[in-house]
Amino acid sequence: MICLIRGGRKILIVLEKKIIILVVLVCAIIFGVVINQFNSTSEPVVQDQNEKDVLMDEVKKIFKLRNQALLEQNKTMLANLYKQEVRTGRWAYQYELKKMKYLEQWSAKQGVRLQKIESDLKIRNKKEEENSLIVSLLVATEYQYSYSDSPVSNDKFRIGTYHSLKLEPQDDNLVIVREWYQDPLADSMQLDKKEQKKAEEIIEEEFNDLENLNKKRTQVVDYADKYCGAASLAKYSFQYNSGYKNYNYLGGDCANFASQMLYEAGGLSKNNVWNYNGGSATRAWVNASAFNQHFVHSSRASKIAYGSYSEVLKDSYKLLPGDYIAYQKKGEVEHISVVTGIDSEGYRLVNCHNSDRYRVPWDIGWSSKEVKFWLVRVHYN
Repeated sequence: MICLIRGGRKILIVLEKKIIILVVLVCAIIFGVVINQFNSTSEPVVQDQNEKDVLMDEVKKIFKLRNQALLEQNKTMLANLYKQEVRTGRWAYQYELKKMKYLEQWSAKQGVRLQKIESDLKIRNKKEEENSLIVSLLVATEYQYSYSDSPVSNDKFRIGTYHSLKLEPQDDNLVIVREWYQDPLADSMQLDKKEQKKAEEIIEEEFNDLENLNKKRTQVVDYADKYCGAASLAKYSFQYNSGYKNYNYLGGDCANFASQMLYEAGGLSKNNVWNYNGGSATRAWVNASAFNQHFVHSSRASKIAYGSYSEVLKDSYKLLPGDYIAYQKKGEVEHISVVTGIDSEGYRLVNCHNSDRYRVPWDIGWSSKEVKFWLVRVHYN
């Protein structure tokens, strides 16, 4: 203890040796505890990061092997990724098997060969359960392909998906026990036999570039690329425009996204029928069928073609970036995508939400005979 007593010029300092020793000891103990706490709190942080890195490596391994299996049509490699004695694991495997077959059929129809499939992963959450792990993640998958008449071409498209995986250890690896995700290819993976041989038509179609576009059309493309969510490029952080409500959990966000493009980037004005304000939207803004009806029955747009894939294929080459395609099943328009570019053969590519697509061939995932297409020219001032 140090006691300072001031009186005039005199300062009395009383030192009690025993108390000083006690204070030193207490300080030493406290210092030791602090150091120990620092070490003990630092170590788990490192362990958590290490665990996260190990988990990411394991999940990346699963997706890499699955992409390789899809690319090589390797059913055995695919099967080894799932715990098929569990019903949910078997269902997940069977879906990917169906997807494998569809990609093979679509590629043959298109006259292309898939060259590479790669996925970028972002873990959003994880939860440990007894002998299993639940992981939710964002996955941006890029498909590279080339046409048979130009094998060195490097065309590509990206699909974004949100996954919930249940994983369990098996033979020093993690296997999929359950997987939930909304796959953009799942809307229609039954290729119509009448439309399976279109490669020759697609390759022989006269190529047309898209130079000297209306400035508003290029602005629409820029907006579509920036805000197409999980399918977008990493520099855009896989985000939607936060200024708008996300309707994916309220029936779908495709029309909302298309409306944003036409209004925010294309400069089309809102009206009583087509409007969004403060989180509240009219039906024509957010509903695919109402969106299409509003535009094709007004001076804002005009129909280029309507019909099955075979019936509209040739007319699809008239589409310009900023135009849109409406996908109809059983008499009802279920989806809207906006044209954003062309590949090396002039085949039209689209962006959309629900699920997220970036520069994707306009028909992929919409291949059954019951699907009809509206090809629509949007009139930008």
